[in-house]
Amino acid sequence: MIVFYMLLGISSFSYGWSIGVPGRLPDLPLSAFDLVDRTLAFGLTCLQIGDNLPLHTLADSARRELKMLLKKNNVRLEVGARGLTENHLHTYIEVAAYYEAPLLRFVTDLDAYEPGADTIIKILQGALPNLHDAGITLGIENHDRFKAADLSAVLRSVGDSTVGICLDTVNSLGAGEDVNRIVDELAPYTVNLHIKDYTIVRAPHKMGFVVTGAPAGQGMLNIPGLLARLAHHGRCQSAVLEQWVTPEPSLALTIDRETRWAIESMEYLKGLSEFVPRNEILLS
Repeated sequence: MIVFYMLLGISSFSYGWSIGVPGRLPDLPLSAFDLVDRTLAFGLTCLQIGDNLPLHTLADSARRELKMLLKKNNVRLEVGARGLTENHLHTYIEVAAYYEAPLLRFVTDLDAYEPGADTIIKILQGALPNLHDAGITLGIENHDRFKAADLSAVLRSVGDSTVGICLDTVNSLGAGEDVNRIVDELAPYTVNLHIKDYTIVRAPHKMGFVVTGAPAGQGMLNIPGLLARLAHHGRCQSAVLEQWVTPEPSLALTIDRETRWAIESMEYLKGLSEFVPRNEILLS
């Protein structure tokens, strides 16, 4: 029997409020160094830092310090970025290579920049030699705009296993598709999973529904079933926690809730048999 394990980690989007969202910046925002500390406090060795803490903007001294901290503690860094242009992808391949990050996650769109499928295919194909040379797997995130079938068609056109999908469990609701639909289509290509639990409730006025986040294991997401479906294909390297934390009346209370949710989520996720708390993927 083949048993596939994926690595469990946290993300900079586990702590979106603590890092800061537009218009609501904490007095002491979490840094990349703080995220390493929280990774270790959970007993984990995988950390994904996305575009809410853009690594390419770090000063040289901070870059060196962060790299040393990661190596000292045997933490696998995964790098995230947004806005898929040739230049930005090249920049982030270099960033990932610097940190020896085996996985680079990309959201294609940025503000008014919304590249079409043909543009995305051309950019990805052009980056393949650099990805191969650096030993980096690129995961394109399903993020609101593209249907799952459109994303799988892009990957078939690229035609290289170095490029896959970063599967977010909730984002595709923005494209009218639920998690079962996107997993049906994208599981064979998934190289990284964003575990984001959620609830859907009818609005108080009864005219529509409201989607909100929930701690992992306390919402509508069938996480064990999802992991089993991904494990069947044997490509998903890691699964990182992301959170949509419902805001409280104050930012301080919202950050407290975010911290509690992360603890509750990790208590649940670490009890699942699909994860190994060490920096390797096992296939036996």
